[in-house]
Amino acid sequence: MVIPHRHIHAAAGILLICQQVIAPNAAAASAPVDYIDPIIGTGAFGKTFPGAATPAGMVQLSPDTITGGDNGSGYRNYHKTIQGFSFTHMSGVGWYGDLGNFMVMPTTGPLKTWYGETDKPGSGYLSSYAKDTEKASAGYYAVTLADYKIHAEMTAAPHSGILRFTFPKNAQSRIQIDLARRVGGTSLHQTVKVVADNAIEGQIDCTPAGGGWGHGNGKANYTVYYHAEFSKPLKQFGVWSATLPGGSYQEITEKPAYGEACQNAEILPGCREKEGQHLGFFTEFPTGENEVVLLKAGISYVSITGARANLAAEIPGQDFDQVHKQARAAWAAAMGRASVQGGTEAQRTAFYAALYHAQIDPRIFADINGDYPGGDGKTHATKTFTKRTMFSGWDVYRSAYPLLTIIAPEIVNDEINSQVELAEQNNTHVYDRWELLNAYSGCMNGNPTVAVISDAYQKGIRRFDVGKAYEYAVNSCERIGCGPAGFDPSSVSDTMEYAMHNWDLGQFAKALGKTEDAAKYIGRSAGYKQLFDPEAPWTYDKAGKDARPEWKGWFHTKNKAGLWDAWEGLTSHTGVIEASIYQQGWFVPHDLPGLIALLGGKDAFVAKLSDFFDRTPDMSRMNSAPGSNEVRTDYYNHPNEPCHLMAFLFNRAGAPWLTQKWVRKIDGLYTPGANGLCGDEDMGQMSAWFVLAASGLHQACPGDMRFEIFTPLFDKVSLRLDPKYTHGGTFTITSKNNSPENIFIQSAALNGHPMNRCWLDFKEITAGGTLELVLGPEPNKNWGLDTK
Repeated sequence: MVIPHRHIHAAAGILLICQQVIAPNAAAASAPVDYIDPIIGTGAFGKTFPGAATPAGMVQLSPDTITGGDNGSGYRNYHKTIQGFSFTHMSGVGWYGDLGNFMVMPTTGPLKTWYGETDKPGSGYLSSYAKDTEKASAGYYAVTLADYKIHAEMTAAPHSGILRFTFPKNAQSRIQIDLARRVGGTSLHQTVKVVADNAIEGQIDCTPAGGGWGHGNGKANYTVYYHAEFSKPLKQFGVWSATLPGGSYQEITEKPAYGEACQNAEILPGCREKEGQHLGFFTEFPTGENEVVLLKAGISYVSITGARANLAAEIPGQDFDQVHKQARAAWAAAMGRASVQGGTEAQRTAFYAALYHAQIDPRIFADINGDYPGGDGKTHATKTFTKRTMFSGWDVYRSAYPLLTIIAPEIVNDEINSQVELAEQNNTHVYDRWELLNAYSGCMNGNPTVAVISDAYQKGIRRFDVGKAYEYAVNSCERIGCGPAGFDPSSVSDTMEYAMHNWDLGQFAKALGKTEDAAKYIGRSAGYKQLFDPEAPWTYDKAGKDARPEWKGWFHTKNKAGLWDAWEGLTSHTGVIEASIYQQGWFVPHDLPGLIALLGGKDAFVAKLSDFFDRTPDMSRMNSAPGSNEVRTDYYNHPNEPCHLMAFLFNRAGAPWLTQKWVRKIDGLYTPGANGLCGDEDMGQMSAWFVLAASGLHQACPGDMRFEIFTPLFDKVSLRLDPKYTHGGTFTITSKNNSPENIFIQSAALNGHPMNRCWLDFKEITAGGTLELVLGPEPNKNWGLDTK
């Protein structure tokens, strides 16, 4: 097959880029790529993975410390044991995770066929490890497995990966592969076949019956095809096969029955081909002291042939260091999309780690030749774009896609094409809200794809079938949402999210000249006002002991008769999703004038929004479910998305100095180290917020071309523009007198011309040029007030 030119550039092209980028000296943290620290976000929150990946690569070769539970990536930095190293991982998801397929583990001694219990060495083939042996950088991860005295290293290419194990002297060394393992559950059908004296291949089927995404409720249904090659010939090898307990996912994986079934697996020495419910493969060999053994594998979601071809194209030999060099160079190129000067070493580390995490998704879903599995179950080939997957819509439309529209518009174009094709292929003709490998999980609410498409189209990112994109956007808003009334009396969250996305559809229609549709959907977007109770007392708690009697009026739910439900206070969690009604009520970014009017004008709006921020005891603390023992943060809560656009609202209300104050404070939540993220990464959203915020620019409302200006964290920020979508060059933000004390903008100039407004149009950014800011220790309350 002739490989389309577009895919040579998008997938294998990453390897070609590598040949043109000279990897900087890792000993000196002088280049952006040297600052990448994949350990950031692997602690109590974040749920990122620390292993090796390439920008938007299909493979994420990373350690696993746990299987099951709300552990998104399968890794937690505080665990003491490692189960193995798998080839696929999700980045920072907050729902019960998935992937973690093709898990490889080097071992010595007697064969064990179950990974064991987390933090219990000896309970399975897992191993303890020392934190000081763990090394992670761009495209590389290494750790020493203490129980086996094996040093494990790994690096990745877009569709493949390679592991290098340094063994001790042992008569019974081994590499074993758990083919059934899955982060949030288990595969219930796998195949394996020995196809050469050093190679195996097969498939891993993952269905909702085996759990996975949302314990199976996410409807994830995918097959990973693999082709793996060992540096040692297969002489003593075999398969293990377990029969699992029957019943539901929970019954299948319930311990101790599941563990016992795995431990009692049948061992089949010399087995060359096997199909089963729960399989593993092993190869054994004697090793001398510090003997190196390698394993490389390619994967595909299309076919074994695809996996084989992906590996052959990307890792034709066994040169681990060359693959690592290429992965690192690919990240160096990706880091060139944004750069900073000034700030502290810690701030630069946090920034570049955020830029790294923001470019892991949406990831490649197509093989190197362009083939990918369609929503109709058939194989398709892309010719004009790169097929992508992993759209955490409810999260990423707020910051991740606004960032990509500036630094990587081609990725936005790819994702829109991917969504349009999926909606057509699965014959729903509506957009998936949270898409994972073609699965429509329905996770969270709203129609976020509509916001992404509307925003992109208005920004000139239009290399997709606009007619179909609009048709499916209309279908989505008509079939999924609050209907013609524009509000759901039982849900403040649904009302707010769907209102904004109706507005986005209205803006899309307006840009296309569809005036009747524009009026219709913009009209629906005002439905949020139906849940504003002007007589609601301004009490924070249900008992009303904590109150501001001089204020009244807020959002809450109605009963089926259209009457107001009982008022439970601003911190009530009734009628909202992952929020308090005090948090959710501020989410009207598409109609700030309307919200300001409801709250009594700009002065009252600013006073009440300031109260919301001032009352926050710790904006890095997560919300908890009602009845939980966790500390609840019912005011500003940066770990969760409903709050992410709120600090920018002061700009819109004529108090830009307060946006400057609060954004700088929130910036401080991003730090180096495993606990450097205060909330779930959510496929790039948490980090993308920081990249934009630290740069001094952020949209307050995706779909509105206005980007808010506030104080950058750095002396100089340069955003590289894509010449295929803009005039090219860079847009630069400079900050004179920047310091921890000087956080307030005194004056500004755009390309040398004084400017007294606190926002830029997207076209002003993508035209290139320089925004110069002068900072000081006290607010200049006269700056930023111009509305034109």
